[in-house]
Amino acid sequence: MQGEPVIQTVKSPKANVQKNSRWVSFLKELKRSKHYYLLMSPYMIIFFLFTVIPVVFSFALSFFYFNMLEFPRFVGWQNYSRLFLNDDIFMIALKNTLMFAVITGPVSYIACFVFAWIINELSPKVRAFMTLVFYAPSISGNVYFIWLIIFSGDSYGYLNGFLMKAGFILEPIQWLLNENYILWIVIIVQLWLSLGTSFLAFIAGLQTIDKSLIEAGAMDGIKNRWQELWYITLPSMRPQLMFGAVMQITTAFAVADISIALAGFPSVNYAAHTIVTHLMDFGTIRFELGYASAIATFLFLLMVGTNKLTQKMLRRIGE
Repeated sequence: MQGEPVIQTVKSPKANVQKNSRWVSFLKELKRSKHYYLLMSPYMIIFFLFTVIPVVFSFALSFFYFNMLEFPRFVGWQNYSRLFLNDDIFMIALKNTLMFAVITGPVSYIACFVFAWIINELSPKVRAFMTLVFYAPSISGNVYFIWLIIFSGDSYGYLNGFLMKAGFILEPIQWLLNENYILWIVIIVQLWLSLGTSFLAFIAGLQTIDKSLIEAGAMDGIKNRWQELWYITLPSMRPQLMFGAVMQITTAFAVADISIALAGFPSVNYAAHTIVTHLMDFGTIRFELGYASAIATFLFLLMVGTNKLTQKMLRRIGE
């Protein structure tokens, strides 16, 4: 209509200047640190190709039905509804996995730190020997097969032989075929194997603590080792504590090989079935890759949520 003013939107010159300045500063930073980015590029490319892209594709595939023979068919939330409403075996696996995480995660984490704290006080030669003793199981491959001999179901098994000789039992117990014992046996073996990488990280963290901080703390009123631990040692080890927590959480939620080796696949009445073995069942045996991707996505989100909760708790150390 005539007589009405025409309103024109003009971009603020200040906004354009800020945008250009940020872009220029980014280019300068990239040029100044090009050697660092060049050295990081092989790892970043491999990480992106073999970690980021598979995670994204797995999340996308979880909304499809895909059996590797037919073209993927979009099914929406059907895989997730089947997972929580129709899959009774998954609920058993979820219960077992959460039990693994609740028991082996905190227990092994605390045990790793306590042993590292005690061993750190020993002489260098003894400390090196004890570090090797605690770290050896995690680098010995399938060393956990020794537990098959210990829990063997005949009279030649070490545990059965000891109990029969001591008069506690009259006949051998089928430890690995009894659903009342299987899960606890796998938990014990997992605890034994978990005293590895986190323990080594804690030893390294304790070695890097500045001794002057302890002397300054004594002058500021710290009276015993427990106060020194809470206000000086633990806050100084936050990176190592975070690394150890991530490793323990990942190990606790990803139990599969030990369960398969000791209890079979599947175990008796799925007594030692975990989310990862359930994922292997649908992904590598039944080839229901869409449903397996839904399981993997749920496990990924469970790990991420637990890690975030753990990070929030570790930030309160020393307060």
